[in-house]
Amino acid sequence: MSTKRKVGYLWDTLYGWVDTGSGGFTPADPGAGLQPIGHHVAHADTKRRFHEAVQVSPLRDELTVLQAEYATREDILRVHTPEMVDSIESQSETDKGGDAGDGATPFGKGGYDIARLAAGGVKRAVRAVLEGEVDTAYALVNPPGHHAERARGMGFCLFNNCSVAAAYAREELGISRVAIVDWDVHHGNGTQDIWWDNPEVLTVSLHQNKCYPPESGFREHNGEGAGEGAALNIPLPPGSGNAVYEAAMRDVVVPALEKFQPELIIVASGFDASVMDPLARQMVTQQGFKNMTELILEAADEICDGRIVFAQEGGYSPYYLPVCGLGVLEVLTGVETGFGDPFQVLFSTQGVDDYFDHQKHEVAEAAKLVDKVPAADRVSVS
Repeated sequence: MSTKRKVGYLWDTLYGWVDTGSGGFTPADPGAGLQPIGHHVAHADTKRRFHEAVQVSPLRDELTVLQAEYATREDILRVHTPEMVDSIESQSETDKGGDAGDGATPFGKGGYDIARLAAGGVKRAVRAVLEGEVDTAYALVNPPGHHAERARGMGFCLFNNCSVAAAYAREELGISRVAIVDWDVHHGNGTQDIWWDNPEVLTVSLHQNKCYPPESGFREHNGEGAGEGAALNIPLPPGSGNAVYEAAMRDVVVPALEKFQPELIIVASGFDASVMDPLARQMVTQQGFKNMTELILEAADEICDGRIVFAQEGGYSPYYLPVCGLGVLEVLTGVETGFGDPFQVLFSTQGVDDYFDHQKHEVAEAAKLVDKVPAADRVSVS
């Protein structure tokens, strides 16, 4: 278990009120045989259950509560186009709400303001860490953000929360170099799109290969122009579990961070790489997420004086997301809840710690990309 730290924790009741409608993954369509369902796959209960698990655990007394705030229009326009923001805002004013851009990212009335609160929540957590209010922070925000591109939302994401916070840190808090490390199982396409040609923001995505979005997140997608090498993609084969993800973190992510030397690390913390998640086919358990957290915390301590913020992204298992989330918070605080992983015995016989040759090959190929990451002495100061 890591050193005990002062950990900020951020949640707002409105995060649990995100309305994703009655479709399943795409909108309900009787003509195609797709019935309405009581809970959309991205319903807010998964995140709410995480928060409530925190409240009944010993962690409740260990965390420093941070109050969420709304991102301003100016904050959001640093990373999104006015047309996109205007579209979401105007649809949000209607009784039926609307869609963020891809036809499969529904939001209800008032969704614009809740999305601003999510982006502002990560912004608040970043400020708390950079100003020394806390050592690190976990922003349990909703809706997620890493699929939201500069000009459109998608994949259940309205605004790119981590990018809004990174841009805020760069513009207003004196930070130049930021690394955004995304371990959500789906490719962080939106974050990559926003910072594609910027050498001062390193985007790293560990994700299931060819999962979502289609044809996105391949190793050869590496940034361009001045930003060449600053987009690092680590696509992992379906069936990858703890050992694979830990190797990718140890052999690819940490060396990339050591070379880039960020002043701030933001972790896009999705739990949909878990063995119980319905929207992917990976096999990470609570212990795997704990081990990855240990590795990146150690790196942050060495590289940027521990300035690291975790922001909630995806995760669609209402049973297992809270378990994985508590595990990460245990590592951050240095305090065990005593709950453990109630599914550990079941998963221990399912190959979650296997590391096969084809998986080793993919990690090794990704490790070659570290050479292309912009070194600190190549990065100009804003």
